[in-house]
Amino acid sequence: MQIVNPALDDYLNDHSSPADELLRELAEETRRALPDSAQMQVSQDEAALLTMLTQLTGAQLAVEVGTFTGYSSIAIARGLAPGGRLIACDVSEEWTSIARRYWERAGVDERIDLRIAPAADTLRALPAEETVDFAFIDADKVGYPVYYEELVTRLRPGGLIALDNVLQGGLVVDESEQSESVRAIRAVNDTIAADERVSCAMLPVRDGVTLVRKL
Repeated sequence: MQIVNPALDDYLNDHSSPADELLRELAEETRRALPDSAQMQVSQDEAALLTMLTQLTGAQLAVEVGTFTGYSSIAIARGLAPGGRLIACDVSEEWTSIARRYWERAGVDERIDLRIAPAADTLRALPAEETVDFAFIDADKVGYPVYYEELVTRLRPGGLIALDNVLQGGLVVDESEQSESVRAIRAVNDTIAADERVSCAMLPVRDGVTLVRKL
């Protein structure tokens, strides 16, 4: 979603940490191999944000819900503290086969634990202790309420969750829009805003990113 003047897009990317050659190759292969799904890949500026947030939390354990072809997971893995690991959740062997190749090329494959299964099942199987330092949710929107609850209970105090696509192209404020995905995003947005366990900030980054910090 373009929520700023399109003429500013290049300017924005020029003033964020640049994607290296490997990430540019990954973005291009994703567009070429999966033209109907390539819009699911995070943008250069959002990837830079994910790396920075991972670094700022000093994350030893990160969780990603929705891996796709691996762009965001590389961004997160690069920000992990020494010895850190990322649990990456997805259901597609096809998409993540691309991710695996680029993780290896990026030198982060040993930090990433890919779980091919419904994300709700993967999250529910994690230990109940508050050990997660950072989490990124960017998967099927209907699942967001479940993903958020399973992660926030496992998030350590001071830990951070980032949720992508929380504006749904602006449809969250269009009451005539009653699709299941938009209703699920409205529900999780309302839940977070009222959740006394956390503080939060919704940012107009691309299609909206909400940052949630466990108190």
